[in-house]
Amino acid sequence: DLAVLRRAQHAMQRHLDAAWQLRPADSPLKTPDELLTLASIIEKETGYESDRPIVSAVMINRLRINMRLQTDPTVIYGLGKAYDGSLSRADLMRDTPFNTYTRLGLPPTPIAMPSEAALAAAASPGDSKALYFVARNDGTGASEFSETLDAHNRAVQRFILKKP
Repeated sequence: DLAVLRRAQHAMQRHLDAAWQLRPADSPLKTPDELLTLASIIEKETGYESDRPIVSAVMINRLRINMRLQTDPTVIYGLGKAYDGSLSRADLMRDTPFNTYTRLGLPPTPIAMPSEAALAAAASPGDSKALYFVARNDGTGASEFSETLDAHNRAVQRFILKKP
């Protein structure tokens, strides 16, 4: 068992080191551990390949302007066994070290095991000014990205609340 875990840890370190070398010079990520943490959030936020770099851009854009990340997977992780399969407004406001609705910046540790694709997206965010995204809920796994809160609220109305 330990040999398998060691191999996995060494492989992750190699992939993380390679991704770290790809980050732009002006990245707000200060350490490889921060890149790993961001990649773990990207991993949980989307499995839709072409969305990964844009989800990364949203997170990087928010980090640059000191805006809370407000990402549901970090809340779920922080809730642990108290998570019952659905998030309430109270859950979003329950402060834990991982809750990016109540705390600025990245959580203290990764929240999942990121894929190589998520590591690459964290290191090389897409070219986007978007600050928001919401799942389209159309069966594709894709998200709708918005640069403004008004546009995001319209997307939520359309894709989540199913109101035109």
